[in-house]
Amino acid sequence: MLKSVFKSHSQFGLLCRNFSTIKEGPGLDHFIKESQTKRIAKERKRLPRWLQTSIPRGENYSRLKSDLRNLNLSTVCEEARCPNIGECWGGGETHTATATIMLMGDTCTRGCRFCSVKTAKNPGPLDPMEPYNTAEAVGKWGVDYVVLTSVDRDDIQDGGSSHLAECVKELKRQVPKILVEVLSPDFRGDMQAVETLATSGLEVFAHNLETVNRLQAFVRDPRANYRQSMNVLVKAKKVTETVLTKTSLMLGLGETDEEILDTLRDLRSNNVDVVTFGQYMQPTKRHLKVKEYLPPEKFKHWEDVANGMGFAYVASGPLVRSSYKAGEYFIKNIIEKRRGLENT
Repeated sequence: MLKSVFKSHSQFGLLCRNFSTIKEGPGLDHFIKESQTKRIAKERKRLPRWLQTSIPRGENYSRLKSDLRNLNLSTVCEEARCPNIGECWGGGETHTATATIMLMGDTCTRGCRFCSVKTAKNPGPLDPMEPYNTAEAVGKWGVDYVVLTSVDRDDIQDGGSSHLAECVKELKRQVPKILVEVLSPDFRGDMQAVETLATSGLEVFAHNLETVNRLQAFVRDPRANYRQSMNVLVKAKKVTETVLTKTSLMLGLGETDEEILDTLRDLRSNNVDVVTFGQYMQPTKRHLKVKEYLPPEKFKHWEDVANGMGFAYVASGPLVRSSYKAGEYFIKNIIEKRRGLENT
């Protein structure tokens, strides 16, 4: 009956595909045109030697992966195809395995053009056992610093802030001495949701600007923007002054030195404590292409500049990610500062 309304089978088929898209939600393909995908694939730059990493393996890596799967937990390390997964999960030189647990599932309601995490309009209900499973996993690892992050959940009224807050509180109940960093969504600018998470007992409230102001619309989902993200960081500091606020910038997307400097000035004027810099790396052929691979010396330059501006802590390097060895970097920085005070 419905087919008779259309002039051809092809029109009917197109309608069916459109209904399927609405039901399943958007994927990255809906944000990038096919012609762009083909062009990006042709123009991919080769990785320089300082960005080439080894295949992940080892006892720590296998054990940590098994623990996460058994408790139905996801990690941003896997979902975002982080180049450091072998080093962090394997323990590296310190033999301390670390991972960033990704909460609220493995599917995001946003479609940022730099990110390889799966997308959908309605990813499904939250796991009520996630706070307990997260605390159990972290307790097994015996670490004293953990990073929690999450997908964006625009389909939930509070963006999932109360769920994230409960994860932090349960961690503190089961592992009282744990230091918790949360890489937070922007909750679409809902400041009550930001407050709910910022007052949950965490030590570090992180939210990433990702890039400079001019490139925001090109790099991030349309529901995210520079000023909204900055306001999230400001609110977190305002409601809990003892919390460290932290953000991260990807370099190599076409930003200028002056734009980076302007962003750093803006962050300091808003009392953001910690900033990290890392090289943007194209996760698949369909994502944004790399404009430039910056050499390690350039990252050292921005580390020196940011330190000179008074940030409490700066991590900068081609392979640095917002949560890359966060505990080790954080603790090392605090120890060095204390030693500096003792020697003055």
